[in-house]
Amino acid sequence: MKIVIFGLTISSAWGNGHATLWRGLCRALHDAGHDVVFFERDVQYYAAHRDFTHSDACELVLFEDWTGVRPRVSRELADADAAIVTSYCPDGPAASAAVCESSVARKVFYDLDSPVTLDRVARGEAVPYLPEEGFGRFDLVLSYAGASALEGLRRLGARAVAPLYGSVDPAVHRPVPERRDRRCDLSYLGTYAADRQAALDRLFMAPARLRSRHVFALAGSQYPSDFPWTPNMLYFWHVPPSDHPALFCSSGLTLNVTRGPMAAVGYCPSGRLFEAAACGAAVVSDSWDGLDTFFEPDREILIAADTGDVLAALDLTDEERRRIGRAARERTLDCHTSMVRARELEQLLEPRWCGAQGAA
Repeated sequence: MKIVIFGLTISSAWGNGHATLWRGLCRALHDAGHDVVFFERDVQYYAAHRDFTHSDACELVLFEDWTGVRPRVSRELADADAAIVTSYCPDGPAASAAVCESSVARKVFYDLDSPVTLDRVARGEAVPYLPEEGFGRFDLVLSYAGASALEGLRRLGARAVAPLYGSVDPAVHRPVPERRDRRCDLSYLGTYAADRQAALDRLFMAPARLRSRHVFALAGSQYPSDFPWTPNMLYFWHVPPSDHPALFCSSGLTLNVTRGPMAAVGYCPSGRLFEAAACGAAVVSDSWDGLDTFFEPDREILIAADTGDVLAALDLTDEERRRIGRAARERTLDCHTSMVRARELEQLLEPRWCGAQGAA
């Protein structure tokens, strides 16, 4: 197939979780014999931190404005088999209109942020990336989260819905030697988000204050100037995807914290969760419905509801943590790679499925 994608970004992993996922998924689709064209508006904040400009896995079309790129969009859609518009696409409504008015056989919207989308809709807030008339003209709406998120998307007009969960490219995220400058007892990799700060305080900041002899590493952008740093904490403003394995493999434990709206919906594994597991890291995660669908608690992942749970995880022996990390990596390679998701996407794009009423 030829698949045309209109997304937030694939060229920069700075401050977002979309780019890494799309790089792995496009690579897997290419390896399966498909052609992918990815349209991305060239915005300053991603251009300043661009770490991906060319790949034989997809054709990247960077453009300054929709009007200027519209003729190219029409040409690419004219012979495409499927087209996908994603959440947070800066030109979401225009791209949705172009796709839905085209002759493309499989018209898809992929909400990589569905719990956040539904939370904003419920609050009566504007969601600028949504199509103005809802999802009714799309054959299929994919969701990064499952469970109640699927019903929420139906209420926005989706005729057929299905989950397409996050994934990891094991060629990028794999065990590597630890690095002295990244060595720590507990790491956390994630952009600042106000709606997960309470959980971060409970599961990361509080343990750091209570275990002054341990080293804690936080990596991510957009943290405020008044963030409550502690003396035993390392901070890395931006760690590119190529350096994620070194951070995970240099950590005794790594923490996964889910954004509030996503945790409330459940069935919402983050890309970072799969990345860490693919590296063989022992992961301690906040709890949400459906987590045990992806990893088995206590054997493949540790669950933390409060500060005490994190302290208990820090007290595990090195061998116990290595055992958990090995089991998580095995599960990830079996069930959560980019190639696994690419095969799922292939099946979802089949004509007999796309547009099926009431699919879930």
